[in-house]
Amino acid sequence: MAKKVVWFFMVFSILCFGGFITLFAAEPKIMAFCGSASKPAMEEAADRFKKLTGIQVDLNFGGSGTMLSQMRMARRGDLFIPASPDYIVKAEKEGVVDPWTVKIVAYLIPAIAVQPGNPKGIRTLSDLSKPGIKVGLANPETVVIGRYAVEVLEKNGLLKDVKKNIVTHAASAAATEALIVMKKVDAVIGWEVFSHWNPGKIETVFLKPNEVPRIAYIPAAVSSYTTDKGSARKFIDFLVSPEGKKIFTKWGYAVTDGEIRKYAPKAIVGGEYVLPGNWNTP
Repeated sequence: MAKKVVWFFMVFSILCFGGFITLFAAEPKIMAFCGSASKPAMEEAADRFKKLTGIQVDLNFGGSGTMLSQMRMARRGDLFIPASPDYIVKAEKEGVVDPWTVKIVAYLIPAIAVQPGNPKGIRTLSDLSKPGIKVGLANPETVVIGRYAVEVLEKNGLLKDVKKNIVTHAASAAATEALIVMKKVDAVIGWEVFSHWNPGKIETVFLKPNEVPRIAYIPAAVSSYTTDKGSARKFIDFLVSPEGKKIFTKWGYAVTDGEIRKYAPKAIVGGEYVLPGNWNTP
């Protein structure tokens, strides 16, 4: 009888321990590949989302093109959140995301970022072509703001003149912003929101409304490789909810079309841009 009791408790303990392991292993976790233009707000949103739902969102940041390539090559990830519709369109064409799940999280406007006090006196886009001005751009092949920067310069007839002053190409939006914070360059064509990431360390010079050909937006979509579509959808729904929008607003992002329109009333929202073949030639 004693042996049976001991055996019963052994089996019971194993089953309970096994159940504990199963519950622990089943803790929801999803992975998002994000353009770094959303980094500060996305990190706060993911943290808040976990507190509300218990679902952990592992965030990977980098140039949107690089993030898309990593997802496609690894065939993994639950969400793709680039910094522009250019890359969500590409992801749709390549079958990486479900086009029916795409939602707009926030809007972005290109602007010139300079050091505090604007020591070089950069007031206009054409000032970037002046002798002695060191300009930084993101790599337009893989980074959204780099593509927008080239588009802005080309559409305004300044690509050739400014190109001679470009001293570096950054690998992400965050790295582009860091060029100013670390005083590596005099100016970058970046997102207006950069000045909200590091208050006091970056000053914004707005482009003239007619100099902005396109307004960008941050889209979010469920990946075709997801193993937890339900949790991925929940995170997107949170990002576009009033609480999610409040987080993005706190970090200086525009969350409605109307907010961003004041900078460029006639600019196209979204769309695609094809880099000119000579964008990087002397």
